[in-house]
Amino acid sequence: MGTGRCDQEATVPEPSSTAANGAPRSLAEALRARDDAALAALLHARPDLLSPVPGDVTQLATRAGTRASVVRALDRLDRFALQTAEALAVAPDPCPYGVLESLLAGTGEDAPDNGTRAALPRALATLRDQALVWGGDERLRLVRTARELLAPSASRPSPTGLGPTVAEATAGMSPTRIQEIVAAAGLPATHDPVSAVAALTGLFTDPARMSALLDEAPPEARQVLDRLVWGPPYGEVTANPAPPVRWLRDRGLLLPATTRTVVLPREVALHLRGGLAHRSPEPVAPEVAVQREHRPPLVDANAAGQALAALATVEELVKSWEHAGPPVLRAGGLSVRDLKRTAAALDADEPTAAFWIELAYAAGLLAADGEVDERYGPTPAFDDWRELPPAERWSVLAEAWLPATRTAGAVGEQDPKGRTLAALGPGLDRSAAPEVRRRVLELLAALPEGASPDPQALLDRLSWERPVRGTSELRARLADRALTEAELLGVTGRGALSAPGRALLEHRDPAQPLAPLLPEPVDRVLLQADLTAVAPGPLARPLADVLAVLADVESKGGATVYRFTPGSVRRALDGGHTASDLHAFLAEHSATPVPQPLSYLIDDVARRHGRLRVGAASSYVRCDDDSLLGEILADKRSAPLGLRRLAPTVLAAQAEPGALLDGLRAMGYAPAAESHTGDVLVARADARRTPARAKPVPVPEGPPLPDETLLAAAVRAIRAGDLAATAVRKEPEATAGGAAGAAASGELPRTSAAETLATVQAAALTGSVVWIGYVNAEGAASQRVIAPVRVEGGFVTGYDHTADEVRTFALHRITGVAELADDQV
Repeated sequence: MGTGRCDQEATVPEPSSTAANGAPRSLAEALRARDDAALAALLHARPDLLSPVPGDVTQLATRAGTRASVVRALDRLDRFALQTAEALAVAPDPCPYGVLESLLAGTGEDAPDNGTRAALPRALATLRDQALVWGGDERLRLVRTARELLAPSASRPSPTGLGPTVAEATAGMSPTRIQEIVAAAGLPATHDPVSAVAALTGLFTDPARMSALLDEAPPEARQVLDRLVWGPPYGEVTANPAPPVRWLRDRGLLLPATTRTVVLPREVALHLRGGLAHRSPEPVAPEVAVQREHRPPLVDANAAGQALAALATVEELVKSWEHAGPPVLRAGGLSVRDLKRTAAALDADEPTAAFWIELAYAAGLLAADGEVDERYGPTPAFDDWRELPPAERWSVLAEAWLPATRTAGAVGEQDPKGRTLAALGPGLDRSAAPEVRRRVLELLAALPEGASPDPQALLDRLSWERPVRGTSELRARLADRALTEAELLGVTGRGALSAPGRALLEHRDPAQPLAPLLPEPVDRVLLQADLTAVAPGPLARPLADVLAVLADVESKGGATVYRFTPGSVRRALDGGHTASDLHAFLAEHSATPVPQPLSYLIDDVARRHGRLRVGAASSYVRCDDDSLLGEILADKRSAPLGLRRLAPTVLAAQAEPGALLDGLRAMGYAPAAESHTGDVLVARADARRTPARAKPVPVPEGPPLPDETLLAAAVRAIRAGDLAATAVRKEPEATAGGAAGAAASGELPRTSAAETLATVQAAALTGSVVWIGYVNAEGAASQRVIAPVRVEGGFVTGYDHTADEVRTFALHRITGVAELADDQV
C-alpha cells in the first residue's frame, strides 16, 4: 500500500539538504552511511532484496520498504524485537529513545524492571540492521510500511491493544462537539478545533491533571475503563448509554468511533497502563527447561538401537514394494488403502508409516516407475545403499531427513482446495521444516549432554523466536513432528541429542560416531524345532538376503524371530534355490544342528514343487501326473480359473498365468511358472527396479541465502551504481535540453553520436572519467562511470567503475555522455 510513500521515504535528498548535524534524512541516506559489512549483513538477513541486485542504494531502500519485503522481515523477528516495532508504531514519529523505552518499560519510579531496558538496545539494533528502523536515537523512525502494518485501526487491531490517538479519533467530529468535550473536561474554550484537540491531548498526557480528572470519575466509570484498557479498545453503546459511559464520553475519555461504538483514546489507555504499550513485555527468551537427565552412553546406546530399527524398517518397506508396488494415484501419491496396508506390514501406525515412506523417497530409495500403469518401486540407488555399512546407510537417511521440506505429518490434512493430502503426493512441502528441525537440534545441543528438554518449554522458546500469528503455529507443529521423527530415526535417544545427531547438526560425518555403537553383523542363527530361527543381532548381508526369502519375520526387537512355512520355502524354490542348496545353507549358518522338522518341511515342499507347470496360452497347466490334473478339475475351487483338459497331461485356463499361479497356490498346490521353451522361470527378489530417479529437491522458504561471494559482488555493484547515480557532473556548455539538462536532473545524458565520440576520445587521451548512459542488447538502460582507454572500430574500451572491471561498450548503444567534476573518481 502506498508505493508513492515508499518512494518518498527512500528518496535521496540533494547533498545540500543534509541535516546540519549529519543525521540521515531518509532511509536511503541511512543505508548509504553504512559500511560494506553492514550492507552485506542486511542483504543476508533479507535475501529477497537481492532479486535482482539493486542498481544503487536508492533502489535498495525503495525495495526494503515494499509491503511484501517488510512482511517477510517482520515474520522473522523475535518476540521482543517485534514488540519494539509495535511500540514504535504507536509512538510519535519520529520517536526519541526515551519515549520508546517508557513505552516498553513503563513510566515512574515504581515501574518494574524485568530486563526490558537492558534488552532494548539489542532489539533496536536488530530492527536497524534489517532496515526496519532508521535515524538516530533522538529521531527513531519506523519504516512507513511497517508502521501501516502494525499501527492500530478499526479494521485491524494493534497487538498492543491500543486504539487511535485523540487527534485521530476526533477527525471529522463537529467543532461544537469538540468544544463541549473540552468544557466538560474543565479546560478553557479555544477558537478552533485544532487547538481544542491539542488542549485535550495535553490534558490526557499530563499525569497529574489526568489523575485528578480520574479521581472525579464514578466507580462504575473506572470499571468501564478497566475493561477496555488492555484491549480491544472498542465497546458498543446504546442510543441512550448508562450514566458511567455518558460521564466518560462527555469528557472525551471515550470518543465515538461509529454511531454504535466508542473507543478508548490511546493517551488515556497509556496513562491507565502506566505508560506500557504491552501488558507483558518479553525481553528475554524463555529458557528451555530440562525434563530429565540421562547418562550420555545410555542416550547413545538408545539412539543406536533406534538407528538399527530405522534401517531394518526402511529396508523392509522398500523390499515389500519390489514385485508389486502400490499404484500411483491419478492426482499423485499413495492411496489411503495402500498406506493402511503398508502400515500393517510395518507393524506401525499410519503417521509413522507415512514418515518411513517419505524418508525413503527423500533418500532416493523409492520412486514411481514412470510406466503407463504407474507404480512405486525401488530405485537402482536402493541396491547401492544396501551394500553400504550400517552406519553409512543411516547417514544417508539422516542427511536426507534434515534438509527435506516434505513433511509426512501433513499427510491426511487438507489443502486450500479441500483435497486430502496423500503420502508421496503433491502439497506436502513445508519450506520452514528444515529450519525448524535444525533449530530444534540446536536447542537440544545447548542443553547439558544427555539432557532431554521439556517439550512445552521447547515450543515456547520457538514461539518466542517467531511469534507472528500463523508462522508460530506452523513452527510449533513442525517442531513437534521434528522431535518425534528425530527419536524414530535415532538422532535423539530418550529425548536427548545423541552423538551421531550432534555430528549431523555440526556438518560432520554422523557415521563415524555411530559405527562404534552398532553391533557387528552376525552370520549365525539359532534354528529351533518349532520351525523358527532366532537372529541374535543384525545379520550379515548374504545371510539376511537368503533368510528374508526363505522365512517370514514373526517378531522384531533385540532378536528377530523368523518362521519357516510351506509358502516361504516355496518362495525360496521359486527364486532358483534347490532343496540341497537350502539344506547346505542352513547347515552352514546355523549355530545349532538343523532340526529334523525343518529338513522334512524343505524336502516335502521341494518334492511337490514344480510338478505342475503354468505357461501362457492364455495360460495352461502341464503335469506328468494325469491323475493330479483330474483332481484339480474335480475341485470346485478351480471353477473361477476356467480350466479344461487339452490332453491327458495339459489343462488350458482362461486366467492369466499370474492369476493361475495364485489360484493353484491358494488351493494348496505348489506350481512353478515356465517359459515358452518349457524352462522353469526363476523369480528373483531384485528383478524389478524403477529407472534412475533424482532425489526430490527441497522447496526453499523464499529466496536462497546468498553466499559470501554473492554478497560481496552485490555490495560492490550497489556501491558502484550509487557512485554513478550520485556523482557530480561538470556543467557542460551545451544548451538546455541537451547533456546539461540531463546532468542537472540526474537523468541519463542525451548527446549526438558525434558529441559522444568526441567526448570519449578526449577522455581516452586525457585519462579522465566520464558518465555514460548505456542500453544493452536486451534493451535495459543503465548509467555507468567509465575511464576510456581505447576507442576504435565502433567500440570504446575502458575501466567500468560500476562493475569494477575492464569492459567494452558499443558506441551506438551509448545514449549520451557527460564529464564528471574534477573531484570525482
